[in-house]
Amino acid sequence: MAGRINDDDVKAVRDAVPIDAVVSEYLQLRNAGGGNLKGLCPFHDEKSPSFQVSPSKGLYHCFGCQAGGDTLDFIMKIDHLSFSEAVERLAGTAGITLRYEEGGYTPGQSGRGERIRLVEANKAAAQFYVDQLDGAEAEIGRKFLASRGFDQAAAAHFGVGYSPAGWDHLTRFLRGKGFTDKELILSGLSQDSRSGKPIDRFRGRLMWPIRDITGEVVGFGARKLRDDDNGPKYLNTPETPIYKKSQVLYGIDLAKKEIAKTSSAVVVEGYTDVMACHLAGVTTAIATCGTAFGGDHIKILRRLLMDNATAEVIFTFDGDAAGQKAALRAFEDDQKFAAETSIAITPGGMDPCDLRLAEGDAAVATLVSSRTPLFEFALRQMVARHNLENPAGRAAALDEAAPVVAAIKNIAIQHESAVQLAGMLGIRDEQFVVKRVSQVARWARERGGRPGQGHGQQQGSGHQQGARTRSAHDQGSPEAAAHTPGPALNLRSPAHRTERELLKLALQRPALVSPAFDAYGPDEFTAPPYATVRQAIQDAGGASLGTDDYLARVRDAAPNDTVRAMVTELAVEAIHAKTVDEIYAGVQLVQVRLRAVDRRVHDIQGTMSRLGPNAPAEQLAAVQQELWVLQQYGQRLRNRGAEGL
Repeated sequence: MAGRINDDDVKAVRDAVPIDAVVSEYLQLRNAGGGNLKGLCPFHDEKSPSFQVSPSKGLYHCFGCQAGGDTLDFIMKIDHLSFSEAVERLAGTAGITLRYEEGGYTPGQSGRGERIRLVEANKAAAQFYVDQLDGAEAEIGRKFLASRGFDQAAAAHFGVGYSPAGWDHLTRFLRGKGFTDKELILSGLSQDSRSGKPIDRFRGRLMWPIRDITGEVVGFGARKLRDDDNGPKYLNTPETPIYKKSQVLYGIDLAKKEIAKTSSAVVVEGYTDVMACHLAGVTTAIATCGTAFGGDHIKILRRLLMDNATAEVIFTFDGDAAGQKAALRAFEDDQKFAAETSIAITPGGMDPCDLRLAEGDAAVATLVSSRTPLFEFALRQMVARHNLENPAGRAAALDEAAPVVAAIKNIAIQHESAVQLAGMLGIRDEQFVVKRVSQVARWARERGGRPGQGHGQQQGSGHQQGARTRSAHDQGSPEAAAHTPGPALNLRSPAHRTERELLKLALQRPALVSPAFDAYGPDEFTAPPYATVRQAIQDAGGASLGTDDYLARVRDAAPNDTVRAMVTELAVEAIHAKTVDEIYAGVQLVQVRLRAVDRRVHDIQGTMSRLGPNAPAEQLAAVQQELWVLQQYGQRLRNRGAEGL
């Protein structure tokens, strides 16, 4: 079995792949100032970006959940990989051949991590299916694609393929590539047969590769083509270590850049709908994979849309009962978006693929542009359930809809929506509805709850509510994140604030504080976490030896993950100065040292008090001498600043 990856190769991998290039595969990043980038943290739910990336240092840190580290740490955490798997993943991206110690480099599968192997198996299967689409047996698949308006180029663009109807064509092919039966079963590409031997899971079907946000194939969607196929119309890869249907969106790899660029996304219901939209110019279209649109899907989109006031998510649903039900289910999740949510109802029950076939590309674009706010749609659906021809029906409709409108935070928009509701209900006295909504809102505030709580309704979309309110926990700046800077820290303390600034300088701009900083002892830092970071810098060789791998050495010298996380946080957090220069660095050096001197003076004065006038003359003289030296040194620092160090 291949052994430990060569240290030089690990360093080469770290240096070869910029951290911002890796992170931007998973979320949108924008300028945060000071050479840093920021985005919505992929590791916890937030509405304001508190996740920062420092390309120059090769580090990331979230000031909300405290996750942080280098490129390898990010890949390990977000994709649940081991260290070796993360190195192998990035090495493949950078084209670096890894050497394994204790036996050297092993090009086969034995040294590869499980996830890497499963991804490779799916990638090989995707190419196998694509190759099969050109064969005689796959004519039925090509005809189906043509009937849906997709030519060979469209199939190639989306990687559509064909699975042969035989029992084990793919299984035998992948065995020939070196994959084990265990890996094929685990990947969901094969399944056990009655005889106990693996057979292909997908047979005689049109195949869509399902890729994650980075573009790696993690599973497949398979469409039935023949009447004698007794399986479901669509068959998806089962849950595997790399495929979780609630956490993937079909087409996200192709749509992510346009979603981030336009701050909009279009959610459709099927693979062919995604294809039709993209070919019609709506290149932000995505779809779920055999499951309802849910919370994990929202998190993926929010990381791409970020906290943008103009961001919008547009759902397309058929106009039938099932489509309306799906739309209302989406409305219940509306508050989880930091974006406007809208709905586009397809005419005549046609999905986007049907619409493109019947009326052309322009009709698909028109469908999306003619959307309706999901809030308004949901209200109309509620109202439509009641008989508005009589007072009792109108009253029942008002009782159901009023809590939804009352949940709108912005009073002006709440009033406007109440007037709109009155029109829907056919109630001429608009003020009656306005007062009713206000009353419901007041009752909810008095109960400390949300209007409509228990009715399964959510607040209106961002467009109707105006600016969404955020708790202090959601405020994403490093300043607000002084939140939970670590154990035993109090950033209201001037001493702790200065110590933090000095450590940030020592990690980010070591040349500005060297060589003076290396003479500072850990005991000069009053916060235990800062003292431990100071010790780690010392153990790594000191700030004076700052080189390209300086931060990596300091992080390696940290005694545990908590200290390592603190090093990363301080290395990424912005230095709080308009001009970061020798003058600013000198001020921090002097303040930390001066406070340490003053503390020592105070201690010695206490010692003298305890000794009293009857203490041995020699002992008293030594203490007085130390006190005098320290007092003179402190005065020199006050008078001369950094020159007095």
